Amino acid sequence: QVQFVESGGGLVRPGGSLRLSCAASGFSFSTNLMAWYRQAPGKEREMVAAANAAGGTTSDTDSAKGRFTISRDDTKNMLYLQMNSLKTADPAFYSCNVPTWALMGRYWGQGTQVSVSS
Repeated sequence: QVQFVESGGGLVRPGGSLRLSCAASGFSFSTNLMAWYRQAPGKEREMVAAANAAGGTTSDTDSAKGRFTISRDDTKNMLYLQMNSLKTADPAFYSCNVPTWALMGRYWGQGTQVSVSS
């Protein structure tokens, strides 16, 4: 059974940092492309960053480049997102998934909420 459990969200001030974690289970984590997504109220879900099985990473949104870093630990089936210099435009529910499954609308976890406020 595929499962994603996200954690690490919270309330920070503008300019602050958070590290999100995603615990994955029920599939071959190490051989799959993984990605972080976010969805703000009233907006479409968007991909933030992706990390492939070979360790290559992609920051998919211009707003994340230079501020967010995705990483993975294939020995622990964990995906991470280090978010620095958080802005008031960043608040959303952040979730992880395999991009193919994300397009199919499958296996979404509960996500973790990020809030940015002074």
